[in-house]
Amino acid sequence: MSARGSETLRRRITQEAARIMAEEGVRDFHAAKRKAAGRLNQSENRHLPSNSEVEAALAEYLNLFHARDLPHTRQRLLGVALNTLQLLVRFEPRLVGPLLQGVATPYSEVQIQAFADNPVEVAVCLQDHNIPYEEYDRRLRYGGERVETAPVFRFLAGDTSVAIDVLPLRALREAPLSPVDARPMKRAAIRDVEILLAGLSPSPANPDS
Repeated sequence: MSARGSETLRRRITQEAARIMAEEGVRDFHAAKRKAAGRLNQSENRHLPSNSEVEAALAEYLNLFHARDLPHTRQRLLGVALNTLQLLVRFEPRLVGPLLQGVATPYSEVQIQAFADNPVEVAVCLQDHNIPYEEYDRRLRYGGERVETAPVFRFLAGDTSVAIDVLPLRALREAPLSPVDARPMKRAAIRDVEILLAGLSPSPANPDS
């Protein structure tokens, strides 16, 4: 395949992966790329785009086809995020992931990092609030190719999935690397999320108008 053909195929896979994430609820970049490649009868991995390429295409797709719904979607998900952050306030929680990046779809998971040297403390907090959850592990990358495993507690808030990664207290000073661009994750504390949410709230009506 020529260089131009390869680039065209890569762009088509990128756009289809973005559409799959926006419309079909696939949250994982790799899964979306593989699904897109399969639909385009492309089984080789060499033409797969990077996660950052797909994220950029997803943002473009959402702005093009879901511009009317985006503020409501973000407001709803940020509301769930804020409630979760307030619930976990003693664990100095932070919002991370696609919602903070501004590329949230209606299917996006609210991703939270909480900080405790004993993850059981977070589990007990959820239990005390009668929140049923499932537990699994997530591998997180840090600088210097270091990889650590973090316990994750996932639950549903209505129909929204919330995932809480429990990191040791020292991780407050060193963010894991983003799976999108391999840079330290952006993180937002409670006050930051309150500001984001306030920016999406409709302005009060002017009584003089």
